[in-house]
This record gives sequence, C-alpha cells and structure tokens, in this order.
Amino acid sequence: MSAESIENVVIIGSGPAGWTAAIYCARADLSPLCLIGVPKQNPAPVLPGGQLMLTTDVENYPGFPEGVTGPEMMDLFQKQAERFGTRVVGKDVVGCGFSERPFTLELSDGSTVRTRSVIIATGATANWLGLDNELRLATSGGGVSACAVCDGALPMFRDQPLAVVGGGDTAMEEASYLAKFASTVHVIHRRDEFRASKTMAQRVLDAPNIEVHWNKQVADVLGESTIEAVELEDTVTGERSRLPVTGLFIAIGHSPATDFLRDSGVALDDSGYVVLESRGSTTNLEGIFAAGDVADAEYRQAITAAGMGCAAAIDCERWLAEQGVH
Repeated sequence: MSAESIENVVIIGSGPAGWTAAIYCARADLSPLCLIGVPKQNPAPVLPGGQLMLTTDVENYPGFPEGVTGPEMMDLFQKQAERFGTRVVGKDVVGCGFSERPFTLELSDGSTVRTRSVIIATGATANWLGLDNELRLATSGGGVSACAVCDGALPMFRDQPLAVVGGGDTAMEEASYLAKFASTVHVIHRRDEFRASKTMAQRVLDAPNIEVHWNKQVADVLGESTIEAVELEDTVTGERSRLPVTGLFIAIGHSPATDFLRDSGVALDDSGYVVLESRGSTTNLEGIFAAGDVADAEYRQAITAAGMGCAAAIDCERWLAEQGVH
C-alpha cells in the first residue's frame, strides 16, 4: 500500500462478512486490502473481528460440532484470508471520496488509499444500557448477551429464569425464542405498553412462561463471575427491587457502523443501514458493495454475514472484470 498505488479492492471491516469477502477476493487474485479498524469503546468494546469478539461459545455455525469461541472463529477466518494473500491494516476509515474513480479512502492516521472498488463490511453494534456490570459480564461470558438467537440455546440458559430488556419487535422475538428453553422469561420494559406490533406483543402476553414487568428499568446487574440477578427501578415511583435471573438479554436495537459514510453518497436507510439494490450486494454507487450486518437489520447472524460477504466478493470480481481488471 503506497500513496501512488491503486488497489483493486479494499474491504472495510473484519467480521464474518469482511473476512469471507477477503477470502474470495484473494482466491480470485485481486490482492485485497482489508482495513480492520482499531479497538474502541462504545460503550462496550468494539474490536476488529466484529460482535463475535464479544461472544464466548458459538454453537450454531456449521463445521464446529463441538462449538467454538467467537474470537477463535474470527482468528481462523483471518488466517484463512491471509493464507491466500489478503493484506491486513489496522486503521479506521474516517472519510470516503466516492464521487470519482479511483475512489479514495481517508484513514485515521491521515493517510489515504486509492482503490477501484470497495466492499463495506463494518457491521453493527448492539445498543447497551451502559451499566458497568452489564458490560463486564457481557464481555466475560457471564450471562449477559445482545442476541438470544445466538446464545439462548446454550446449556447455561436452559431451564433457567432469564430476562429480556426492551419493548419493540426485537424484544418480543427474543422473548418468544427464549421461552422455548427458559423456565421463565421476564420482559422488562420502562413503559406501560409495548412499542412492538400488536401481533408480536400478543404472542408474548399469551405465553405461559413469559412475565412482563411494566414501568421497570434495569438499574444494575448483580453477580461476580456470572449474573445472579438484576436490580430493577420503577420508572414511576423510583422503588427498587431484586429479580433473580441467570441470563440477561439486551434487546434495544443495533446501530450500524456507517458514520464514516454519511457524506459519501452511499444510500442509507432511516436507521443508518446501507441500502442494497434488489439483487446481491450492490449499493446505489457503481463499484461500491456492502455485506453483513451493516446492510442487514433482520438476521444478524455470522453465517448470513459470511454468505453476504461471499456474494459481495463475487459481485465485485464480476464488476471489476467488466472494467477490464482481471
């Protein structure tokens, strides 16, 4: 990478989508450059490798019958990408020049990269309550999670009292999913009615093992190595109470990592996710592709992100071939 050189493809991001795109691009002899970012706090740690870096056991990704930790999986992804020639740089992209080709990317150290194409795979981060103990137990595998589908079926949560924080459709989906495994699911909502659709809300209200705690918010998460209870605060009276649980699932939404794209011309939806065209990974700008959670507010799974990364690499390779790059 030098100021004079022009890259064939730059991949921004290093989760399952970014590494899969890198593997496919590298095997296609495109010599991809992968900008993996730098660690930061927001309020939970945001690490190169994405949300899986905060996940202990991954049991639903094919090919790992005994399970694998999130960091170990991302390390394997990276090694596979590097094996085929992917170059890895630990810098953030802070600005984009997509109005003319070759495209330019401004990096956090003040340098720039020029490239013929870009694959955006910066993912999304879960929104957290911001409590010290919540974040501590989330990052240590202590029973706090932001994804019930990812973690809810783990043995540590089966036949146990669990809590879900939130009142939207995501919280309803999480609670309904956890009800299959938990002894009781406690839904904690700071208001006296859900924001979720009526159908989703009614499914929760009708479930025999789901209990709703109205006008309550989590004031603290209790437990040393694993969660033992949450301290609730009544949003009307201020009264505090203790609710014993062995798992806490935060379901108050995600924020896509697209701040660096705000003035780039890439189309974003109202929530900040990259808008994809009707097929594949193409954005509204030719030569700019996107994959993974940065463009997927629905599934948010490692395997769907990896599949999107594959699609982005194939779309990018075909587009470059049309431009005469082989």
